Order: sequence, then structure tokens, then C-alpha cells
Amino acid sequence: MSGGAGAEERARGAAPGSLTTLPVTEPWEGVLVEPEGGWDRAVLVLGGSGGEIAEERCRLLAAEGLAALSVRWFGGPGQPPGICEVDLETFTAAVDLLAGRGARRVSVLGESKGAEAALLLAVHDPRVAAVVALSPTSVVWANLGPGTDGRAYPFRSSWRHGGTPLAFTPYDTAYLPQPGGPGPAAFRALYEHSTRTFAERAAAAAIPVERTAARVVLVAGGADAMWPSLTYAGELQRRLRAHGREATVVGAPRAGHHPLLPGEPALAGDPLYALGGDPVSDAALGTAAWPHILSAVKGTEPIA
Repeated sequence: MSGGAGAEERARGAAPGSLTTLPVTEPWEGVLVEPEGGWDRAVLVLGGSGGEIAEERCRLLAAEGLAALSVRWFGGPGQPPGICEVDLETFTAAVDLLAGRGARRVSVLGESKGAEAALLLAVHDPRVAAVVALSPTSVVWANLGPGTDGRAYPFRSSWRHGGTPLAFTPYDTAYLPQPGGPGPAAFRALYEHSTRTFAERAAAAAIPVERTAARVVLVAGGADAMWPSLTYAGELQRRLRAHGREATVVGAPRAGHHPLLPGEPALAGDPLYALGGDPVSDAALGTAAWPHILSAVKGTEPIA
């Protein structure tokens, strides 16, 4: 972590008593946003398959009195260039950092592939007190892009733990969107058909959310055009209920793949990928989910 970060933040005009933004350089690139005046609750924020560091989302959480850390978990130095056999220890190290800075309660919030990682981290790291999965999947998927060897094929797991790749669901390439089609590429059919084509593999790759003691919040839109996240949220909820546990599920039929939390702008421009939903529905879903998210990560009583 850069020792001069506080001075840099003040030089950028941060008001006293507001937020402090600290760049992180080891063991990965990232950013830590802290509320001034002290904190003991922290959130690890994981972006999706774009590989982004979610600084603005960190700032939203820090404004609520939480320290928030976001890290680059692929595409950086020493990391696979794609989402291919990414070590879950990448995220464990982030929990280490937050705990080392005084966090007594650490939660993880992830979106899309970041939600997949967040759920797996909660399963494998008992220090995670709450997991918030925005547009989640209920199974582990094959890689997106190349691994450290530069190869994207044959398919491998997106994740590994302790050096061992996790069981994964392959893609049925017959349902890949065809290049040159009209508009952004929609991948939902690929994911829906892949779980049917490889039903046994998908069952073996189910994320064992029932193994975590963390509070679970699932946020999903029924019009998600990337993958059927609301269906997946229901599958995760049923796994927990079968073991006497409960999840908070916040869904909206018209929302898409990118819920907008309060204060977040709608995505600009023409995306390469169809996300579904619309800015009004996506914002309504994020607004409805926000109090449940804050309750979980702060450790207050669940909202009825």
C-alpha cells in the first residue's frame, strides 16, 4: 500500500472528515476507501468479467461508515489474463488485509463473475460474515479467456483453491452468439442450454452455499440477458433452505444484469454484451436491495 496515499487524497481536494482513498499495489492492484473517524466493518468489493476495480462502489459503501476494498483479480501482474483458474487465495489475501487494518467484521460483495467468486470465498473462508451476490450464478462455470499459459481452450475451471481446480460446467458452444449479429451479444441462452447439456457436470459444480455460515443476500433481475440470475438465486435459496438456512433474495422481473445501487449512474454507450433491463428497473432493484445489503454487511438485524 502506498504510504503517501492520504496526502494524495488531500491534494485532490477531499474534505476533512469525509473519505480517504488509498491505492493498493501489493499483492495486487486495488483501492481501499476508508471513512474518516474510524471503522471496524469492511467490505471486499469484486467487479465482474470486465476486470474493473470498483472504486465508485467502494465510495458508496464508505459513505455508510464501512471500509471498502476492491482489487484486480485477473489481468494484472502475475495473474491469469482471463478468468481461468483464478486462485481463491487472491480474495483470502484481501480479507487478510482488511483484518490486519482492524476489521472485526468482513463481508464480500460481488457482481456477476464477481458474485460467483464472492459466494465461493464465503464457502471457503469462515471469516466472511456476509456475502452479497448481485446477479449471481448457482454453479461454477468454465473459464472466460486464457489462463497463465495463454490458452483459452480446452475449457478449464474459472477457479481453483489450494492449487486444485474446482469442478465446473462447460459451455455448449452450439449456443454461442454468432459474430456479426444485430446489436449486443446476448449470452443467456448459452448458459441455460449449457446446464441442460451438461446436467451432471452442472450438478457436480453447484456452489455449496449451504456450507457457509455467512449471511447471504442475493440480488437479481428477471430480465437479465447475460445469464438467468433470478433463477440461479432461487436455486441458491433452495439449497440453503434444505439445510435449515435462509437467504435474503431481492428480485425484480424487469431488471437486468447490472443492478444500480443508489447514486450509481446507468451504463453509458452501446455495450458489447446485452445486459437486459433498463435504467429505471435496474435502479429500482438496487434501491430495494440497498437496505438489505447494508443490514448484512453492518451486521444489524435483518429487514423483514
